[in-house]
Amino acid sequence: MTVTTALPHADAVALADQRLAAWLKHEGCDEPPPAPHRSVAADTADVPAEAPAERLRLGGRVLLDRDGGPLRGGPGAGYYDRRRLRTPAPHGTHQLTLTVATGAEGRTWVRLEAETHTTGSGVRTPCRVPVPELACSLLPLLDAADGPVAVQSAPRVLTAAEVDGLIDELCDPERRLPTVVASVPVNHDLDAWVADVVRPLCRQLPGLATAYVLDPGARTEFNVALEYHTVYGGAVRTYLPEVDPASRQDGARHPVLARHRIEEDLRRAAGLLAREPRRLAAEQPLPPPLAAVPVLRAPAPGVRAGTGPDDAPGRAEQAALAREEQQDHAERQARADELERVRHSLRRERRQGRRLPVDDPSGGAVGGLRRGVQGRGLAGRLCVGTGGASGRRSVLPGPAGHPGAPGDRGPAVVPDSFTELMARLGEFPLLSFTGDQKSALALDDLRCTGAGWARLTWGGLTALQEYAEAAVRGEAGGDFKQWCEHTPTGCHRFPPRKAVRGESRTVFSHTKWKRERMLPVPECVDTSRRAFMGAHLRIGGGRTAPRLHYLDDCSGSGRIYVGYIGLHLTNTRTN
Repeated sequence: MTVTTALPHADAVALADQRLAAWLKHEGCDEPPPAPHRSVAADTADVPAEAPAERLRLGGRVLLDRDGGPLRGGPGAGYYDRRRLRTPAPHGTHQLTLTVATGAEGRTWVRLEAETHTTGSGVRTPCRVPVPELACSLLPLLDAADGPVAVQSAPRVLTAAEVDGLIDELCDPERRLPTVVASVPVNHDLDAWVADVVRPLCRQLPGLATAYVLDPGARTEFNVALEYHTVYGGAVRTYLPEVDPASRQDGARHPVLARHRIEEDLRRAAGLLAREPRRLAAEQPLPPPLAAVPVLRAPAPGVRAGTGPDDAPGRAEQAALAREEQQDHAERQARADELERVRHSLRRERRQGRRLPVDDPSGGAVGGLRRGVQGRGLAGRLCVGTGGASGRRSVLPGPAGHPGAPGDRGPAVVPDSFTELMARLGEFPLLSFTGDQKSALALDDLRCTGAGWARLTWGGLTALQEYAEAAVRGEAGGDFKQWCEHTPTGCHRFPPRKAVRGESRTVFSHTKWKRERMLPVPECVDTSRRAFMGAHLRIGGGRTAPRLHYLDDCSGSGRIYVGYIGLHLTNTRTN
C-alpha cells in the first residue's frame, strides 16, 4: 500500500505507532515502549540526525524494529520513520513494514508492505498474504489519498451527478492506484447487491485500489461518456492508471470480471479482482521520498545501535563483524536500488509499447513490442492500434477469413508459413505465446500442408484475439466455443467444430499425457508457472494434425495464453 496523508509527519508516525500498539495488545503481545523522540523542524533543511535503530522483543518470536532519520540525497532531502514487525506464522514468519517518509516538498507518504517468509523444505500450497488489519484501520485515520482522490477501505456508491468526478479521477495523471468500478445487474436491488456481492468481492482491495459502485443512473452516464471503457450487467472493471477515454485500443488494457465468474465462486473472484492491483503495487516505481529511504540496519535484539562499550573483549572480532555488516548493508542497498531501476524500466516499456505504431515499415515497432512482451513476461496489456484512413496496412483478416473487411480494416496479409506467423505474434495484443517455438517452426518442414495449416492457425489466433477483446469488456457471451458458434457480425469466424473446450477424461487422468499439456504461464496466473491447457484448436485433420493449446484467462489477467502450437500431443489415437 502506497498513499499520501495530509497529516504532518510526526502525527502520522504517532498515529501509526498507536494503531500498531493496539493491534499488538489485542494479539496478546507486549506493548512497545514509546519510540525515541525526534523533533522535526518545519524546515526540512534542519533534519534531525539519524535516530538510533532498535530491536524490541515483544513476546515469543515477536520482534519490532524501529529506525528513522534523513533520507538519502543529502541535506534537505527529507526524513523518514520505519517500523518492521515480525510475528510467527504456521510455516514461517509474517513481516509487516510501515514506512512514513516526507520529502523536501513537504508531502508525506505512507507505505505498508506485508510479506510471508516460509521456512523448511516441505511442499506447501502457496497462498496470498491477506490485507493487514493495520491497513484497514489506518486508511480512514490518515485521510489517505492517491493524488487528489481519497483512498477508502470500502466501495462507495456513485450517483449520476458524481460520474464526471469519477472520469476525472480515471484520467488524472497523478493516479497510481487502480480504480475498480462495479455495476449492478438490471432489476437487482442496489443495496442488496452492494452488501452481498460487491463488499465481499472487494475485501482484498483496501489500500491497493479505490472502489466504486455505479447506481443505475450513474451507469448510463458513465457508459455514454466512456464508450470504449464501459461496464454493465453486474460486471466489475479494473481501470489501470493512464486511461485514454478516446482510444478503443486502450479499452482492452483494463480487465473486466464478468458477472458469471463472480456468482460462480465469490471468494475466487475476489482473488482474481485483487490480482492486478497486487501486481501493480509490487511493480510501480516508488515515489522519490520512499525510494530515498535507506534499507533497514537493525542491531541485535535489545541492543541500540552504537552502545557497545569500547573496552569489551574481542575488539578485533567486533571490528570484523562491523565490516561484514557494512558490506552486507551496501549489498542490500544495491539490490533495492536495482529493483527500483527495474520498476522504472518496466513502466517505460509499457508506455512505449502502447504508443508503438503498427505500420513501421521496418517491422521495428511490432518487433519491439513483441520482444518487450516476451522478454519481460510482465509487460501487461500492451495494445497496438489498427490502421486508419491514411493508408495503413492492417494485419488482421476480415470476417470469415476474407481480406478487406469493410469499415476499420484494410487488406489482410495472412502468413503462409509458421516462421512468419511466429514472427508476427506481437500483432495480437491480448494473446501471449508462452511455449517453445520449435514445435511450431517444425511444421514448415511438412511442405504439402504446412501453408494451409499456417493460414488456419492465423485465423484461429485472429478469432481468439477478437473474442478476448469482447471478453475483457464482459461482452463475449460465453467461452470461445460459444463465440465461434455465435460469431458477431463483422468478426472473423473460426469453425466451431475445430474449437475444443477440453481434453477427454482419459487424457486428463493419464499422468504422462496430462504432463505434456501442463504448459508455461506467467507467475501471476499460477505460482508454479505451469497450467493445464486442455482447451485447443484443431488445425487440419488426421491423427498427426497440429493443435493449438491455450488457456483463457480473460476474466483474470485479461489475456489468453497460447502454450503450444505443433503436431498433435500424445493421446489414445497417436503413437
